[in-house]
Amino acid sequence: MGIFRPMEKNVTEAIHYRRSVRIFKSDVQLDSEKVKKCIENAVLAPTSSNLQLWEFYHVTQKDILDKLAVACLGQKAAKTSQQIIVVVVRKDLWKSRIKANLQFLKSSFGDKPRENYSNPEKFALNYYEKIMPTVYFDFLGLMGWLKFLMFQVIGLFKPTYRQVRQSDMRIVAHKSAGLAAQNFMVSMAAIGYDTCPMEGHDSLRVKKILGLPNRAEINMVIGCGVREEHGVYGSRFRIPFDEVYKKL
Repeated sequence: MGIFRPMEKNVTEAIHYRRSVRIFKSDVQLDSEKVKKCIENAVLAPTSSNLQLWEFYHVTQKDILDKLAVACLGQKAAKTSQQIIVVVVRKDLWKSRIKANLQFLKSSFGDKPRENYSNPEKFALNYYEKIMPTVYFDFLGLMGWLKFLMFQVIGLFKPTYRQVRQSDMRIVAHKSAGLAAQNFMVSMAAIGYDTCPMEGHDSLRVKKILGLPNRAEINMVIGCGVREEHGVYGSRFRIPFDEVYKKL
């Protein structure tokens, strides 16, 4: 099997090069360390409140790849993948991620009594100690609706954040994970590696294969490899830019 050594691309070149590749070469292997570096770029994506409610499963073992190909409905982008990245949303880890942010902030502010913190420092700590737990805490969806109604009333008098239901917070976590996935795919394109984000998958089977807990959610399954000549199905189509670009 050959090792692929492409020239690295700049951001614009990588974005234009990236396509959803449906068939990958079987005789070209990926450098797992380079793929891992692209995942390291993924975690630098913006994330709501810096909670980083994500995990990235880097699958290289043949037996697991075969199982994932079945869970991805047998599509060629999965069956021919040299490696697969599964982006997982972990909204259930919000408490530990809040704690990690607080520890980071306190170490950044220095070891000093609470009363010696500046107002911006106090605001940052209050954000993670009070506001974030209020937004993320829920019980059977009931607290979410109560918070939703409360914030709608507040919104009658001043601008306020309104997406506080459990379903809203799921969307927030998935948006952050999607941004990370795009960072990963553009990074892969920059080094000449190809990807295919696959919506077509059985999420329950994927979770079982990876041994994920019930509260984890699959955001994206990404096949990885080097494209075959016929691996991209047709020319790229986009709605005319003027139809989607609105300048105010």
